[in-house]
Amino acid sequence: MENSSFELFKSFAGELDPDILQKKFLNSLLKLQNVHRGSIWIKKNHRYECIEAVGEERDNIKGVSLSTRQSSIVGWVIENGKMTVSDPGRDERHYRELEDNLAVKSSLILCFPLFLKDRSVYGAVQVIDTSPDKSHLNLDEGYLANLQNLVDIGSVALGNAVLYREKLQETESLKSALKEYRDEKHIVGHSRAFQDSMNLLKSYAGSDFHVLITGESGTGKELVAERLHRSGLRKNNPFLVQNCSSIPETLLESELFGYKKGAFSGAVRDKKGLFEAADGGTVFLDEIGDMPMNIQASILRVLQNNEVKPLGSTRVRHVDVRIISATHRDIKKMVAENTFRQDLFYRLAVLPIHLPPLRERREDIPLLVKHFLAREGAKAGGTPKGVGSEAMRRLTSWSWPGNIRELENLIKYLMVVTDGNTIDPEAISLGGGDTALPQGPGADARLPARVTQPGEIDFGNCTWLEVEKNYALYLLGKNSWNVTWAARDSGLNRSTFASRLRRLGIRKQKR
Repeated sequence: MENSSFELFKSFAGELDPDILQKKFLNSLLKLQNVHRGSIWIKKNHRYECIEAVGEERDNIKGVSLSTRQSSIVGWVIENGKMTVSDPGRDERHYRELEDNLAVKSSLILCFPLFLKDRSVYGAVQVIDTSPDKSHLNLDEGYLANLQNLVDIGSVALGNAVLYREKLQETESLKSALKEYRDEKHIVGHSRAFQDSMNLLKSYAGSDFHVLITGESGTGKELVAERLHRSGLRKNNPFLVQNCSSIPETLLESELFGYKKGAFSGAVRDKKGLFEAADGGTVFLDEIGDMPMNIQASILRVLQNNEVKPLGSTRVRHVDVRIISATHRDIKKMVAENTFRQDLFYRLAVLPIHLPPLRERREDIPLLVKHFLAREGAKAGGTPKGVGSEAMRRLTSWSWPGNIRELENLIKYLMVVTDGNTIDPEAISLGGGDTALPQGPGADARLPARVTQPGEIDFGNCTWLEVEKNYALYLLGKNSWNVTWAARDSGLNRSTFASRLRRLGIRKQKR
């Protein structure tokens, strides 16, 4: 037995795979007792689960789960922490229903508790004699004592392997959750205005009608469109995106509808357009208000007849797509001014959603700040930074003309420039003051010039570009965003003033 103990110990040493180890453990015990049936059980919550079985009836035993309220040999051994020998035909502790469907019944059961290093019991192992005369098990007291030592060796090794696997699974689960958190584009907010929009999104998900999303730049229109697709009937099909204002008109047409080889210089092969590539799925057309009129007519044909005609082709191709479109413009006003087709508008806006600007959902700002801090902290592999109460007050009091995108960029900037664990007010407004916040990271992360006393201006750490930009914003605000009046007050003609506004990236936000 001593040599067997040594060999058994060697076979267990260093093995961390529970599946391999439990087979070695159980087969070694069965070999020492010259029997062919056995099983290993572990207590999980309020049940005893068979994690390994050997013998002809293995498939009928492995995976069985018994309630702790049911009487069983393994349950008695686990709860009492003692070895036992049982005659299943006479022992009231035996759970007979388990063997009702077995062709060969157990005639004698030897069951040992499984201990961890701290001597706590986590399971039991059964060595089972199926011979009619119950003659195979060696029940000599000294032999069983030595066998108990072998079981103790195996049970500690098996317990370590099981704990290792659980920790490994937990780690993998955390990695998966972290990856999902990093990759998932969360939609955050609990304000009434925002929740009204989200309730519409949920109700639209089960439909296949086209959706028009309106809202200022930076309110999350593409995020909502993607969520709508993932929640809808086409979620297993493509979701393709095209910004209608980011590319020239001729290129936009070829991107949307595709082209045939030789359709124009450089068309060396056929190319599928976005609508054809997204067949069965969703096409998201961002900034639809910037789409040229001739392409609007082509889009209308897609909506009316479900067909596209690639550039240079004489044949149409049928497609099945749901169109989700978005714009920051006042699209109804554009229809009234004949700059956007009325028939196209009605077909696109079957199901409308309006996303409120951040200044109309200020109660969501703390949630968004914490979300962005947690996400950026996860990406960096560090602990998310906190925000002091005064810093949060400044964040919630700002008007956020760039909406959520502006807030997100600011948080990224603050994550880099803040050395400690808490973002302070000084990091948000380096020049002091409560009435303005940075427009984004970098040089813009400073307060604009502000009037401190009549006739005095505090320029703080402002650059020349910031001074010019905020002076233009001041004139526009003073004149209710009338460019002509603001230009007159600046001493410039209207075209020069408007040109400078474009260079500064200033444009009126549509409500």
